[in-house]
Amino acid sequence: MDIEVKSKYRLFRRQSGIYFCEDRQTGRQLSLRTTDQDEAIRLLSAHNEARENPAINLQIAKAYMVSADPELAKRTWRYVADQIIKTRHGPNAQRWQRAIKEKPIAKLLDLPVIQTRADDFLAALNHGTVSTNVYLRRLHNFALGYGWLLAPVIPPKFWPPVVHQPKRAITRTEHEKIIAREGNAERRAFYELLWELGGSQSDVACLTSEDIDWKRKTISYFRKKTGHPRQKYQDQCDNARLLRCTCLCRFRRSFLRTIILG
Repeated sequence: MDIEVKSKYRLFRRQSGIYFCEDRQTGRQLSLRTTDQDEAIRLLSAHNEARENPAINLQIAKAYMVSADPELAKRTWRYVADQIIKTRHGPNAQRWQRAIKEKPIAKLLDLPVIQTRADDFLAALNHGTVSTNVYLRRLHNFALGYGWLLAPVIPPKFWPPVVHQPKRAITRTEHEKIIAREGNAERRAFYELLWELGGSQSDVACLTSEDIDWKRKTISYFRKKTGHPRQKYQDQCDNARLLRCTCLCRFRRSFLRTIILG
């Protein structure tokens, strides 16, 4: 049975009893997944209205969604960020708290999720860093996954790629210049330890006396980021310098934790 409608799509029913709509121009057919004629006509009208009045159709969709979820119109990106942080723990949660304080992302926090346009995200990405790209993408995907967005703000294939800047270690000459300029003895000792141990700032700041085997002249600790063990023998570096730095950090570790961990 065919029901002709003077519009882009026409309605017809197959022998199975299921109604389909067909694009009059391309011939593409789409199942309406119903055998009820009245429901099929309503769905056909929705398809035609969506084609003829996309702006009005979007407002209708918003009205339906707000009726189903009264908080939809009020939900902001700050709420989304708060929900993400609740699912994170320890350093991961701390990284999220720092990320949302970045200016490009902070400007979006009070913007209603449902009113967000691609221009809003693009402006943030253009003025942000690699971190902005990474965390804004995660923020967007979290909201999309929970159904708080009607559609992707930026389609996945149009997101700018994450491009990291080239990284390198400092040279011994650069290290010696840093040491020479540093007037604070504790900071200078900390920089010496970073150079000698090759550890991250957090790893070295969190060293304790238990990590040091004074008899074997060995420093052992677990990497904060990976959990992998790391061991450093004193005879592999300048013994006098490393022992002096280790002693200083051993007795003044709280100061260094304040520097690195806040």
